[in-house]
Amino acid sequence: MSRQMGDSHRRFLQTMMVNGIVDEQGARTLYQYCCETHNMQHAPDKLDDFIDTINSKLQPMFMQIRKGMSEDNGHQHYALVNMAETDVTRMSSDYADNELELFRKTVDLIVSSETGKASSTDILNSADTLTSKKLKKSETEHLLNRLVHDKWLSEKWGEYTLSTRCVIEMEPYIRTMYQDQVKVCHICHYIAFQCQICENPTCGIKIHNPCVARYFKGRSEPRCPACEDFWPHEIPEVRRPKSQSRR
Repeated sequence: MSRQMGDSHRRFLQTMMVNGIVDEQGARTLYQYCCETHNMQHAPDKLDDFIDTINSKLQPMFMQIRKGMSEDNGHQHYALVNMAETDVTRMSSDYADNELELFRKTVDLIVSSETGKASSTDILNSADTLTSKKLKKSETEHLLNRLVHDKWLSEKWGEYTLSTRCVIEMEPYIRTMYQDQVKVCHICHYIAFQCQICENPTCGIKIHNPCVARYFKGRSEPRCPACEDFWPHEIPEVRRPKSQSRR
């Protein structure tokens, strides 16, 4: 496939700039649509090559379409990331200093927890410890809603996790700031927050829940892939990607 940037690549990039992140099925559907709209040959197995062409033009602008995995369902996603800034200062144009401080504290809570989650109560309590301008309860709740809307956090039943977009885009920052706390999934090698942990104290590997589902599927007696101790956790079911209509 040609490395020349064409109208199909530009349309794909424009959509990524609007959405920020898209799952793999959505990316494949968008790729086909862009090719057909601009009379470019569509090769279904060449999506990554197509994106590589876009990335080669984005490199001087310190931007990249990067691939990562959702901890929630194990599905691959593509996110447009800013590589010029590797920490939360990239958000400074959209959030005030005290809002960024609370976001950092929220990341601290999520990374340091055993479940990869932070409760709304814990986050509200953190708002009382800000060194910058304090946030009222209503302002904190509004900020959390914004962070979810902007795809930095995900929320379910009052608990917050780092969104797929956040993990993909903030990975260098997270690895640097929390290098003693962060581990990668033994199966997929992406950063693991929401996961199962081997209970052998000399092992302690982490495996994402979706990776657990795939790795142990059909095994009558699940054992740790690293130390071979019995794996005592509940094995979740494999979640299939939902089909999506063309954009």
